[in-house]
Amino acid sequence: MKLLNTYDDRDEAEEAAEKLTGDKRLASERDATVVIYNLFGIPSWGNFHRLGMYNLGELKTLLDRRATWQSADQVRHAEIIATLKTGAKNYGIEVPEHWL
Repeated sequence: MKLLNTYDDRDEAEEAAEKLTGDKRLASERDATVVIYNLFGIPSWGNFHRLGMYNLGELKTLLDRRATWQSADQVRHAEIIATLKTGAKNYGIEVPEHWL
């Protein structure tokens, strides 16, 4: 398990934890008067999508209409893929070829 996200609100953190599949753990830590909630889980694109991370919902929409892309769509796709490649490197997972 790896740290997937942090939250300032306990309810939001618990709601996010419920969305994950596989092993997961929610841990809180206090820094002075601030409490943050760390969500640990299995780093997978499915879990990231369920958490609304890495613009995966937008990527799905773009890929669904790939045949009719305009230049702005191509630029946005490149931006999302660059972010995904960074995330993939950080978590040791691969970006699926059909997303590229």
